[in-house]
Amino acid sequence: MTTVPPGLTTTPRPPATLRLEKITADNFDAAIGLKVRPDQEHLVAPVVKSLAEAYVSGDLAWPRLILDGERPVGFLMAFFGADFAGDGKGSDLRSGLWRLNIAAGEQGRGYGRFAVASVAAEIRRRGGTRLTTTWHPGEGGPEGFYLGLGFRPTGEMSGDQKVGELELD
Repeated sequence: MTTVPPGLTTTPRPPATLRLEKITADNFDAAIGLKVRPDQEHLVAPVVKSLAEAYVSGDLAWPRLILDGERPVGFLMAFFGADFAGDGKGSDLRSGLWRLNIAAGEQGRGYGRFAVASVAAEIRRRGGTRLTTTWHPGEGGPEGFYLGLGFRPTGEMSGDQKVGELELD
């Protein structure tokens, strides 16, 4: 039986009306309209850039709109089976959370936890046992959020971002 990391089971619990939806022509404008707080804009790329990256990355990216009922509250983009070693041999395949944007007025309501738990569930469904993500270190960044969910820094950097992993078993 797979255990859930403690950080993904703690309160506050998000409403039961939360779901992920594939980005389509019908919800594209809602997705790109999501904005983080102005003081966070340097920490995460805007949704439109994420969708452009998803487009050029082929099957690697898994972009999803986070909805509470019919209301868009956030955006996530995950990846599955990325070759971090870059050797083409799959010596360091990873899956994880590539991007997480929670709308400015929606933060602190459990939507980020829901997003991470949803990506963890998808990784498990695909046979994975760990979730990787990155974050900008320093004041105002999301490091506390990720550490609180059980992520542990790997000691690696991806550009100017710390790499963290969450064991799913």
